[in-house]
Amino acid sequence: MSTQNNASGTTGALTDAGITPDKKTFLQSLTEDWWAVILGTIIIVAVLYLTYNGTAITLPAYKWATADDLFNKILSGGNLLLILETGVIFLALASVAIGLSGGNVARFAAGFSLIYLFAIISFIIGGNKNVSYFGLEYVVFALLIGIFLGNVVKLPEWLKEAVRSEFYIKTGLVILGTTILSADLIKAGLPGIVQAVIVVTAVWFFSLWLSRRLKVDDEFGVILASAVSICGVSAAIVAAGAINGDKRKLSYVTTLVLIMAIPMMIIQPWAVRYFHIPDVIGGAWLGGTLDTTATVTAAGDLVGPIAVKAGVIAKFSQNVFIGVAAFFIAIWWAYKKPKGENGEVLVKAESPGLKIVWERFPKFVLGFVAASLVFSFLLSPATAKSVAPTLNGLRTVWFAIAFISIGMEAKFSSLVKLQGGRPAFTFITAQIFNIFWTLLWSYILFGGYLFPVPDFK
Repeated sequence: MSTQNNASGTTGALTDAGITPDKKTFLQSLTEDWWAVILGTIIIVAVLYLTYNGTAITLPAYKWATADDLFNKILSGGNLLLILETGVIFLALASVAIGLSGGNVARFAAGFSLIYLFAIISFIIGGNKNVSYFGLEYVVFALLIGIFLGNVVKLPEWLKEAVRSEFYIKTGLVILGTTILSADLIKAGLPGIVQAVIVVTAVWFFSLWLSRRLKVDDEFGVILASAVSICGVSAAIVAAGAINGDKRKLSYVTTLVLIMAIPMMIIQPWAVRYFHIPDVIGGAWLGGTLDTTATVTAAGDLVGPIAVKAGVIAKFSQNVFIGVAAFFIAIWWAYKKPKGENGEVLVKAESPGLKIVWERFPKFVLGFVAASLVFSFLLSPATAKSVAPTLNGLRTVWFAIAFISIGMEAKFSSLVKLQGGRPAFTFITAQIFNIFWTLLWSYILFGGYLFPVPDFK
């Protein structure tokens, strides 16, 4: 990452619960969520400041089609320097958070550097034209690399210091808030919004009901339900933050989401063509079931441009529910007594109150919402549009690092061993329900039965 002026420890730090109990300073008392908000804000403000001052920000290139592109463009000296500069900036920002909260900066820096290298490899693989044609993006390769390292290689302690998936992805989610604009939501149209409400609500409650029927504990059930019904990994992270969930369970759900996404991205576009489903309906179906805008776009491309537009609208309408879901899940969880798979109370009863809600509320969601409000109402549409590519590129770096870390934390053996494989069965069954339920409402809402068929031509 470069700019060009056009005008002239311990591993206890930054964990789910904050840091080790012996907090002594205000900075050491800051939780992982607050550091995510701080780092995300610094990045957003820096990009806006440089843009206002006429400074162009150049990010590394990763898209290539031929061997010549790979060696003369991606692996060129200039591009490698941009990759190095970006890594140094990200390392510096993260190290400040780790150091000020009591972590081992030296071990973190060594581990982060290696994880960043693997993230770059995933970008390069996913940037190939032939690979991206099949909808396989960097997320898949980052996860696979992480899974290989976590399941085959014994990770050294210095590397474990940098495996902080939630910290990275929460920082990325704060930046993601800059893309959730109120004006775009209005453009999404009534069909997309109604579909999002009906699909998210029904699938979420069905998933939680099924979890309970299969004796999966509520903590697992909430994370599973949020991942299936809203938008996959991001929603799972938000839900886990809202209930202060177990990192193993979050890693488990993330693995399931990304494993399921691959066949869905291939089979669903095929089904649209084979069963002659209208493109607009097929696109809405893809947007309501696939978990990211990138996968929706990739799958929609296999159908046609109308499917892409309908899919993105449907997906965007669901993405808006991230913050809303976090708010209600945090309140609900604070006022209930979570029970385990055998019905035992997992935590002691606490007197319900705003203090408990505030303590359990995922603070990084405040950064997400604040970014959305600022970019929706305080900045001009031209400014928001001008900085969007840069912020999106920086966000994906945080996400790539997070997915490498998630893969390292994921253990394939746990898919079967953890609670007897019931969470995996719950997720797959709920996803099947989601696929057919969303297809039904895509026909009703985008097929001209309740609203005029959207004209995306």
